[in-house]
Amino acid sequence: MRAVLMAGGSGTRLRPLTCDLPKPMVPILNRPIAEHIINLLKRHRITEVIATLHYLPDVMRDYFSDGSDFGVQMTYAVEEDQPLGTAGCVKNIADLLDSTFLVISGDSITDFDLNAAIEFHQRKQSKATLILTRVPNPIEFGVVITDTEGRIRRFLEKPSSSEIFSDTVNTGTYILEPEVLDYLPPMTESDFSKDLFPLLLDKGEPMYGYIASGYWCDVGHLEAYREAQYDALHRKVKLDFAYQERSPGIWIGQNTYIDPNAHIEAPVLIGDNCRIGPRAIVEAGTVIGDNVTIGADANLKRPIVWNGAIIGEEAHLRACTIGRGARVDRRANVLEGAVVGSLSSVGEEANVAPSVRVWPSKQIESGATLNINLIWGQTAQRNLFGQRGVSGLANIDITPEFAVKLGAAYGSTLKPGATVAISRDQRGISRMVSRSLIAGLMSVGVHLQNLEATAIPITRAVIPTLKVAGGIHVRLHPDRADHI
Repeated sequence: MRAVLMAGGSGTRLRPLTCDLPKPMVPILNRPIAEHIINLLKRHRITEVIATLHYLPDVMRDYFSDGSDFGVQMTYAVEEDQPLGTAGCVKNIADLLDSTFLVISGDSITDFDLNAAIEFHQRKQSKATLILTRVPNPIEFGVVITDTEGRIRRFLEKPSSSEIFSDTVNTGTYILEPEVLDYLPPMTESDFSKDLFPLLLDKGEPMYGYIASGYWCDVGHLEAYREAQYDALHRKVKLDFAYQERSPGIWIGQNTYIDPNAHIEAPVLIGDNCRIGPRAIVEAGTVIGDNVTIGADANLKRPIVWNGAIIGEEAHLRACTIGRGARVDRRANVLEGAVVGSLSSVGEEANVAPSVRVWPSKQIESGATLNINLIWGQTAQRNLFGQRGVSGLANIDITPEFAVKLGAAYGSTLKPGATVAISRDQRGISRMVSRSLIAGLMSVGVHLQNLEATAIPITRAVIPTLKVAGGIHVRLHPDRADHI
């Protein structure tokens, strides 16, 4: 039997982890999700795999090549122009599918018994069998209703809370007969759940649901990504570990040095060629990639650290994700749910707040505190207060939200009922920031004298005559057109 591995997804909800990787190549236990799926297929004697690719296809082709190193035969079908959807990409390779075949999603972690599902499909003489599972909260998935024989009677893709009528959901794994693809038009975007399966239901084709037991996790967002790592470490799912288990619950790769004074708490996984310094604390649930350096006295509590990262002395990582080749310097803190993208750096004593995401190749300066996602700019500065007042990148450092908070903070230092004059230049961005400052000032009871578009010399000359407590002028930076 052949398997079709759907690996074309870009994984937008996993950004910034998928900025330079397709979603199936994101690592779980230091190995790509796609590798775990191929290991699952191989355990069930399915060794011919066709991978459908679209987003960054060369990453997967370079890693697996012809599949011989992984015990399978790999071929690839690339959607060159536009994505064809889950069903359209399979229709595109219909010529390679001349007998019963299996379709499996490239972004889930599972240990289902595929042989049992295949036997069920053959016994029921089904044209399409969906592998289902039960979940506590089905709102994010396609819900499926079957009768007592297992035949599908109804399904709904990603229902609202009022529409939920079952806890059995579609796992994105199907066993299909090749003739069902005849219902799909060629080279047209189409989806299994939205297009093909409703059509098969209307046509009365035998379509069954096999409710599988075992572990299943759709790695569709960052929280699910971390959950899958922790579940795998705690052996809730049967996965192949790439490293030797040196002691119960502690997997360590080759040529890795751990200082005798470091503290390692099971379960934990540490890759090849790593260095862990003296008095470092690596708590249970931590996953460390290959070629990672952990400095002395660093404290790691359940982070996921990708290959090539450098963690400085006394750094603190808390249930975060550190991307490939990223650097976290001495005494820096990266807190719960935060993600530092590949090749980014967190300076000494800098703080990355919970759930903040840093896109690849960014720099957070020493001592800076990052409370918002760093996407467009290159640098998160230590502070925005300098000789020219408050200055930063327009709409990146100096955002409307920041201006409201700044106005409220300034106003709170003044006496109740005080008046402040505010002026600006004629640029649209200055108007936006000045209005945000006004909102912040008024929120703490400060009166405003709005001079609107006024030159700085005029504002300076007028303010002493207005009996105001202070003045603010908003303008573009004279030397940098992208700064306020």
